[in-house]
Amino acid sequence: MNFTLARRLQEIAPFRVMEVIKRAAELEQAGRSVIHMGIGEPDFPTAEPVLKAAARALEDGAMRYTSAMGLPTLRQAVSDHYRNKFKLDVPASRIVITAGASGALLLACAALIERDSEVLMPDPSYPCNRHFVAAFEGRAKLIPSGPAERFQLTANQVESHWGPYTSGVLLASPSNPTGTSIAANELARIVEVVRAKGGFTLVDEIYQGLSYDSSPESALALGDDVIVINSFSKYFNMTGWRLGWLVVPPQMLSAIEKLSQNMFICASSVAQHAALACFTSEATTIFEARKAEFQRRRDFIVPALKKLQFDIPVLPDGAFYVYADCSHWSDDAVKLTSDILESTGVVLVPGADFGTHAAQRYIRVSYATSMDNLVEAVSRLTEFFRNYHPVN
Repeated sequence: MNFTLARRLQEIAPFRVMEVIKRAAELEQAGRSVIHMGIGEPDFPTAEPVLKAAARALEDGAMRYTSAMGLPTLRQAVSDHYRNKFKLDVPASRIVITAGASGALLLACAALIERDSEVLMPDPSYPCNRHFVAAFEGRAKLIPSGPAERFQLTANQVESHWGPYTSGVLLASPSNPTGTSIAANELARIVEVVRAKGGFTLVDEIYQGLSYDSSPESALALGDDVIVINSFSKYFNMTGWRLGWLVVPPQMLSAIEKLSQNMFICASSVAQHAALACFTSEATTIFEARKAEFQRRRDFIVPALKKLQFDIPVLPDGAFYVYADCSHWSDDAVKLTSDILESTGVVLVPGADFGTHAAQRYIRVSYATSMDNLVEAVSRLTEFFRNYHPVN
């Protein structure tokens, strides 16, 4: 071709987990039995009340463009959700319905990131977060965050790493890949530090509904200047519908509306009508039962991994991931996960996708699969490690 691609692409790495999934698909096509513990997608289908709401919307012909900010009824439903679940008054006017949490993050970055501006985030963290920053020619500054920090940023780290080009922080609680949350008092201190610096605090709460060991809290309780991303994909089991939301300060609304009009026009109409059913008592009963099942799986897989000589330095308290230290077996998590896939058909993801800090010693295990699959995966891994020689 006689044209060149944008230089910013050099800052965006391939998503390694998708390459692992491609290899797993090849093995399946060849007739191998594969157990997927790599991708972050609930194995539960869309709840029946949501499907029925979508069908009604289709029958009614309600498939036209909505407002760029989303259906007023859905924005109000999300507002009511914050009031009922968290005792928070979040006006519907501050809530923007988006094309997935990715669309929400895209809008937030478009509004907040200047060329060469720096955004602090933990290492490890979800790779797309830093790539969205790079797409707007900003720079993600990954701060090593190990077990002592629960794989999260601390207020002291934010204070010590803040520089002349830093514009804000991007956090996730609970986190992908670690399943850990930021303690409420620590998050409050982070917000205070960032506020004093004149920066923004952007918090990814897409796994907020999947918090197991304590009642979930929202960063929105810490002030109207905190920006929050959420999604219908994880707790609400609507991954393929591509629907999320963004909560912004009142002063950002006109900017976000302008960006949304130009970038997306609106989120999917049918997905928005379907999502209205997510907040019904019938749907909530389903989601809470599924959440309990996720916790049951966590409580099985964590001790099983420990028995296999993986170290779990921080118990995951949310999402559906375990960030496991594999250094007893190997100092190369990429090779180890590849060997496991080829030998056993069990899909695991190396830490290299999520940063550079000690990435070679960690793997991410997703328990978003059935208990039967988890039991079988542990059986296969047990057999695999009988003949695998550890590095230590």
